[in-house]
Amino acid sequence: QVQLTMSGGGSVQPGGSLRVSCAASGRPVTNLDIDWFRQAPGKERKFVGGITRDTDTIFYADSVKGRFTISRDAAENTVYLQMNSLQPEDTAVYYCAVRAAGTFDYPYWGQGTQVTVSS
Repeated sequence: QVQLTMSGGGSVQPGGSLRVSCAASGRPVTNLDIDWFRQAPGKERKFVGGITRDTDTIFYADSVKGRFTISRDAAENTVYLQMNSLQPEDTAVYYCAVRAAGTFDYPYWGQGTQVTVSS
């Protein structure tokens, strides 16, 4: 079993920055493939990016590439989503999730955290 506990997020003006944390318990984050998603009001959940367990490969959706950064801290057993140059269209509930190896199944999810970008 893995539990993901999210923190961070909040409200910021356009152009600002926020960081969301995803702390894992039950397994080391270095043994997990973790992806990030977001869901805006009335819209489908969308993939934001992710980090793999073995190759440390990090990948991003085109919509956030160059603005968002995913990182991992093994000592804190936490994965981070640093969001810079935020825009109103980034407003959403953000989620982290464990991706089952070799699949696109997500058996474990964080509780979600709201990010609001508004002037």
